[in-house]
Amino acid sequence: MIGLKGCLNVIDNSGALVVECVNVLKQKVNNGWGSVGDEIVCVVKQARPVSAAAQASATAVKVRRGDVRRAVIVRTKKPVRRPDGRFIRFDDNAAVLLNNKREMLGTRIGGVVSADLRMKGWGKIVSLAPKVI
Repeated sequence: MIGLKGCLNVIDNSGALVVECVNVLKQKVNNGWGSVGDEIVCVVKQARPVSAAAQASATAVKVRRGDVRRAVIVRTKKPVRRPDGRFIRFDDNAAVLLNNKREMLGTRIGGVVSADLRMKGWGKIVSLAPKVI
C-alpha cells in the first residue's frame, strides 16, 4: 500500500526515476492508501538529465523534475493477498507513468510487475513487462 507522500521508483523509459505520490484516485474506501493497479497523481522528484543534443532528437526525455503526472502502481512492499490465499510482496514500490488518456508514457518496462494488474484492467503494462509475478 502506498500512502500520500510515498516515494516510488519509475520502471518505464519515460525519463523519470523517482516520483512522489500526492493523491490516490477513485479510492473512497481506503482513505488515501493505494495498492497494485491503483491510479495515482504524482510529482517527479528525480529525472534523467537531458543534454542539448538529446533535446533536439525525436527520442527526447518526456518528463522533467517537478512535472505532475498520473501513474499506476505496479508493485508494493506491503504484502497483497491473492484470492487463493497467498501473499505477494516486492522489495520496493514502483510505478509506470501515464498520459492524460490513461496510456503508458514510456514504450518499455524495465522490471518485474504484479500479475494483479491484469485483473484491474492494465493488460498493456503486463504484456510489455519482462517478468510477471
